[in-house]
Amino acid sequence: MSAGADFSGPVPGVEAVGKPRPRLSLLRILEMNLGFLGLQFSFGLQQGNMGPIYSYLGADEAQLPLLQLAGPITGLVVQPIIGAMSDRTDSRWGRRTPYFLIGAVLCALGLFFMPLSSSILMAMSLLWILDAGNNITMEPYRAYVSDRLNPDQRQLGFLSQSAFTGLAQMLAFLTPSLLVGLGMDQDWVDDHGIPYTVRVVFMVGAALSLVTILWSIVRVPELPLSQAERDHIRAQPKGAWATLREIGAAIIEMPQAMRKLGLMSLFQWAGMSGYWTYAVYSMSRSVYGTTDVHSSAFHSAVLTNGEVAAFYNAVAFVTAFAMVPLARRIGPGPLHALCLFAGGLGMAVLPNVTDKALLFVPAIGIGLAWGSIMGNPYAILTNAIPPARTGVYMGIFNMMIVIPMLIFAVVMSRLDLGFVALGFDAYKQVLGGDPRNMLMFCGASLGLAGLSVLWVREGRASAVAHQALAAA
Repeated sequence: MSAGADFSGPVPGVEAVGKPRPRLSLLRILEMNLGFLGLQFSFGLQQGNMGPIYSYLGADEAQLPLLQLAGPITGLVVQPIIGAMSDRTDSRWGRRTPYFLIGAVLCALGLFFMPLSSSILMAMSLLWILDAGNNITMEPYRAYVSDRLNPDQRQLGFLSQSAFTGLAQMLAFLTPSLLVGLGMDQDWVDDHGIPYTVRVVFMVGAALSLVTILWSIVRVPELPLSQAERDHIRAQPKGAWATLREIGAAIIEMPQAMRKLGLMSLFQWAGMSGYWTYAVYSMSRSVYGTTDVHSSAFHSAVLTNGEVAAFYNAVAFVTAFAMVPLARRIGPGPLHALCLFAGGLGMAVLPNVTDKALLFVPAIGIGLAWGSIMGNPYAILTNAIPPARTGVYMGIFNMMIVIPMLIFAVVMSRLDLGFVALGFDAYKQVLGGDPRNMLMFCGASLGLAGLSVLWVREGRASAVAHQALAAA
């Protein structure tokens, strides 16, 4: 079958893809998604610490979005390619498993060495390795859930990933404060200004990323491919050009629901990128009254941001399972819109709070949004894409995540590399170089994302019920 063939209907010779899978218990669904705990612990460490690490090493606030381009660019390049490759992989280790393992090793190496960075260039290089590992693992992992579960269990599968995302990031953000509570000095730093609390938590993350993914692989292995599936994979064109042609063909033939989700992703991920990058700097001004990144007050702001982020991730963890019956009742689309509205309101309010204790109130809305972001869009997506192209479409959907991040970085930031200057620097020119204004911009972005997802009729309860009936 050619790379540009039409996948809109059943794929000849691979009818087994659509056959019912063995139903899994809740415990097995949790175990198969445990690897997300380690994967998202890594993302939590990046969100909470990469900005401060760059600042400790001498970066300016306005440079931060472009310094963090490793995530968007590696996601843009790696995930669709790995997704397409995993669709065509037939190895003794499985279809998706080799990518889990390679990505986990790279992620662990990046995490281990990151807090030992002695320069901005070293930190940037390690971030590229870390993000490459995360992205190699991410989309095959999501495809694995779609491969392993029947349509009526996928909502639970993806919301389980959302719950582990909340738990993992809660632990990643909270651990530095716990270390300080146990006696570590928050102002104990190395020769490059990086606190030792950061070193400890990154090394914990390195171990966790390996152990949890290995647990998932061993406890809930992939289903063996049928002979028809193996024959289909072997019949596919081989090589890099064939993979790129498959990605291009999949984009051209993209289901309508997936196209509609693109507008939502534009606003959603621009808002989340801005929040993750600038929340700590907003709190350092509004609560601690400092812009000095080497001061004890800024170290306190970093810990406070971690505690607030841990709290909203705890909200995401708790509410992810509560969303399952709600999603069945009203559909994942309207539910996601409501959660985005709550998150947008929380982000807009947070920079106006000057008391640390009150920061946790708007964080409730941010937690609702984050819990929904990691589950509901994927529930809409997986019921709209053909099973034979799950991996490549998961990778392409990630492009809808990273392209907004890339646009955000280029528009908001400016980085002078000597031989070339990148970016526009709207952070200074439009937002006045004030991170509190950035957070209000992020709140407006989530509100627009909420309005956009209401356009996706395929995410409503009636459409989801029809899809489940058709699959049965």
